[in-house]
Amino acid sequence: MTQVRELMSTHIVHCTPLDNVYEAAVKMKEESVGLIPVIENQQVVGLVTDRDLVVRGIAEKHPGSNQITNVMTTNIVSVSPDDSIEKATELMAQYQIRRLPVVESGQLVGMLALGDLAIRKSADDQAGFALSEISEHTE
Repeated sequence: MTQVRELMSTHIVHCTPLDNVYEAAVKMKEESVGLIPVIENQQVVGLVTDRDLVVRGIAEKHPGSNQITNVMTTNIVSVSPDDSIEKATELMAQYQIRRLPVVESGQLVGMLALGDLAIRKSADDQAGFALSEISEHTE
């Protein structure tokens, strides 16, 4: 059975709670990512998606200097490196998310994205299932 550690990305761009919306947007653009974890004392305290920046930042007329903590999501669903890909895809489908932080001993060690699953042939069916579950509920 394939484990999360085999497919996760370990190059992780992150913000701190002191960063602002503009800084997060620049990091997303530079790294071509749609989600950035917010790290404090080496632990994930929040997640910021490109959608969060638009919906909670720009649409609510918060300036770019607005602190990232005002737009981040704090209800974090994560997996461990030893979890199965099957468990990860079930969580993605259940919580309607495309990316999962990978946490070990309380520290962020990687990110697992739906796209990472598509790279591996054995995970294709699970990625398809997760995507179909996410897509059904996005309207």
